Amino acid sequence: MLSVLIGTVCLAALPEPAVAPARRRASARRARRQTTLQRPELEVEQVLITAPPLDVPEPVLNDVGVTLGRIPGPEISPEMRAMLDAAMQAGDEGGVDTLVKYARAGDPGSRDLVLRRATEWKEARARARNERVRQASAFQLWSGRVEAGGFVSTGNSDVTGITGVADLSREGLRWRHRVTAQADFQRTGGVTSRERYALGYQPNYKLNDRGYIYGNGQYESDRFLGYFNRYSASVGAGYSVFRRNGLTLDVELGPAFRQTDFTDRTMQGSLAARGSVELNWTLFSGLTATQSASGYWERYNSTIRSVSAIEAKLLGPLSARLSYTLQYESEPPNGRVTTDTTSRASLVYAF
Repeated sequence: MLSVLIGTVCLAALPEPAVAPARRRASARRARRQTTLQRPELEVEQVLITAPPLDVPEPVLNDVGVTLGRIPGPEISPEMRAMLDAAMQAGDEGGVDTLVKYARAGDPGSRDLVLRRATEWKEARARARNERVRQASAFQLWSGRVEAGGFVSTGNSDVTGITGVADLSREGLRWRHRVTAQADFQRTGGVTSRERYALGYQPNYKLNDRGYIYGNGQYESDRFLGYFNRYSASVGAGYSVFRRNGLTLDVELGPAFRQTDFTDRTMQGSLAARGSVELNWTLFSGLTATQSASGYWERYNSTIRSVSAIEAKLLGPLSARLSYTLQYESEPPNGRVTTDTTSRASLVYAF
């Protein structure tokens, strides 16, 4: 024990230079082991490689066989396309509207295509019609109807006879013209018992699709109703309350002036108010009901005239027409009744 203690004291007493060289050599060895060699980077020349594009087949969804990117969009069915073509070739706008209506309800996939095609057809047709109207003369583009038949009259004259009516109209871009003429005549045993003539002209200036300004001139002669001659002139405003396929309703109102030569040799002229209503209603295909009524309200004598009719198509432009006419005069000459009625059955030719 004593010897160990003495050795430790001696070792501690050794000078520092005796230990330092050994530590320096150990540090040098560790430094050599941690040194990293730095090698110069090699310069490699770029090489451009060209190759054809890979031919990758289009993907297929399982066994369905639908190729991506080639799925067809919605199309108009062949049946619908055939019906549209037939209606367009016939110029039947009502039929086209009906097909569009049921296509939108029954085939949602192609309803927009059907509507777009119908709209394009209508716009092209309207452009062609407007161009045709611009280039037409005043004697062209008239349409209308001619009616001929018999009648039975009650009131001031109880007779049967013949009747004829012509109703012509021309539709322009801004102006609408209408000319009407009517003749009722009956002669029995060399004596005339029924004689009525009427002629009218009405121009309309269109303000928009529904509103218009009208002028109206009319001549009447009906000595069995109490006057030899009657002249009427009126101006005013009109409005189309309904303007759709199968139903139209026009109303008019304005001031007027009338002059009447009565059969009692008196002459009467005064300001008046004029109003009219005209209804056309297609009940179903081939059957139409019409109602036309007009009235003059003045100080001395007021007049109301109403014509109710029903018309059925027969063949092509021919139709059969039944009508009932009522005319009321508030102050007829002495010996005349206030109301006359006429029932007619006639054939109508439209052009």
